[in-house]
Amino acid sequence: MNEKKRVLFYLGHPAHFHLFKNSIKILKEEKHPVAILIKKKDVLENLVQSTGWDYVNINPKGRKDNKFSIALALLYRNFQTWQFCRKFRPDIMFGTSAEIAHVGRLMRIKSVVVNEDDAEVVPLFAKLAYPFAWKILAPHCCNAGRWNKKKSGYHGYHELAYLHPDYFTPDTAIGRKLKANRDKYFILRFAHLGAHHDEGKKGINDELANKLLEILLPAGNVYITSERPLEPEFEPYRIQIAPQEIHHALYFADLYIGDSQTMAAEAAVMGTPSIRFNDFVGQISYLEELEHKFNLTTGIPTAKPLFLLESVRKQLTNSDSKHINRARAEKMYSQTEDLNRIIQDFVTNC
Repeated sequence: MNEKKRVLFYLGHPAHFHLFKNSIKILKEEKHPVAILIKKKDVLENLVQSTGWDYVNINPKGRKDNKFSIALALLYRNFQTWQFCRKFRPDIMFGTSAEIAHVGRLMRIKSVVVNEDDAEVVPLFAKLAYPFAWKILAPHCCNAGRWNKKKSGYHGYHELAYLHPDYFTPDTAIGRKLKANRDKYFILRFAHLGAHHDEGKKGINDELANKLLEILLPAGNVYITSERPLEPEFEPYRIQIAPQEIHHALYFADLYIGDSQTMAAEAAVMGTPSIRFNDFVGQISYLEELEHKFNLTTGIPTAKPLFLLESVRKQLTNSDSKHINRARAEKMYSQTEDLNRIIQDFVTNC
């Protein structure tokens, strides 16, 4: 019988819940003791609560976006994580945050930082986390900078850990509900762009959002999902679904447009036509691979708003785009690995 390992997962963002939820489920089924730590971020706590799993929120009040608050919150979460680990005594920890790397080094616990952003895109995070991490688990295309020697690479993307057909079955009832007697619907995503690595970066502003609505509304329903506060004029378009239903909504959408990296990738790996519009275009390796190797997403920098509008108009005239993208996604699946099984192997062999 395989030795049971004590495993800790640290979740700092709703996307991290999805990233790790199937690994947590697999390890729990194998009877490994699993602990979950979270911090306050958007709908993260609601998502964890929906599973019925036990968890501990080590930073329930959240933080402000200024540099002093970010630094103070990191110190606080380090202390809270250290206190928890003194009691739980994990054999290995997984997360996308610096806290597990710091506490892991201090307590001689193996920490695996799971990331898919290149080090030069998140320089502060890389400097805070990578020197102290035991391993960096990242796609082969992702550059971990001077810490590449710590990187365990794989063919794939975070989003496949929960949206690969082996793990995700789309709910047709959600698609029917959102179409609401129309043939098509579209999803707009407005990111907060308030993280340290987002400083100075721009995305879809209100003026551009209104122009997108003018183009999209005659063709179908439009739904907005937003991390940032919406102006009153956009509130009627806010999507009214449970947080755990968003991927079903994305799957059946005819087009995704947004300034969020993660949701653009989520749409892409499911074969939903995807356009991302922000200042990170051309800088993030995994999105560049999804775009230029698999033709599953399109990146447009904020200096080209007219090109965005023209691309949306062109997309609306292509009735075969979704069928074509689904075929491209199937091809991509055949060339990628299961991240959940890779995490499982880390646990077994740690």
